[in-house]
Amino acid sequence: MGASGTLLTMLMCKAMNRSLANVLFAGVGAGPVAAAATARGGPAKAVREISAEDAGVLLSNIRSLIIIPGYGMAVAQAQHVCRELADMLSKVGVDVKYAVHPVAGRMPGHMNVLLAEANVPYEQLFDLEQINPEFERCDVALVVGANDVVNPAARYDKASPIYGMPILDADKAQHIIIIKRSMKPGFAGIDNELYYNPKTMMFFGDAKGALQKLVESLKAAAA
Repeated sequence: MGASGTLLTMLMCKAMNRSLANVLFAGVGAGPVAAAATARGGPAKAVREISAEDAGVLLSNIRSLIIIPGYGMAVAQAQHVCRELADMLSKVGVDVKYAVHPVAGRMPGHMNVLLAEANVPYEQLFDLEQINPEFERCDVALVVGANDVVNPAARYDKASPIYGMPILDADKAQHIIIIKRSMKPGFAGIDNELYYNPKTMMFFGDAKGALQKLVESLKAAAA
């Protein structure tokens, strides 16, 4: 068991492009990093919110959807209702895919286990390398409780603690809906630039409750 844990930890470090010490002690100094980012950013940035009704209308008129699960989905145990939403859309011809980041959650493979528990079809699951080219052709990227793994700062901000970490290219989708309880940062302790993208719409709430509202909204739109 110890050897397996060590192997998983090293795989996680490799996927995040970070050293073992950096992962283990990431919380140390996280406060100052967040404060510095705020200072550089100046005035508070505005975010766009979307209601369940408007999100339902949007999802009722798309051809492709990429779902990005994260730790928030795991905490809320929202994998089953996420599968229900995906099934509803698949039945009306929407091409649904799941983008699984290797370190989304708290351990490598965390999302795969949750989605398998909800009996999500294996052919709908795609890893980072497979799915990233698909985002530019995707109508909506639905982020369910993920944070650092979709932060564009990892690509270019050398001062960011996640710089160089491979991310899912959610920002390249035509529209982005992010389900999140609040604007609090993720594990890395930094703000997520994706929240302020003009294409992004924040749907605040518990992942399970928010997804249930989307399911109800889709049912109402189809009635």
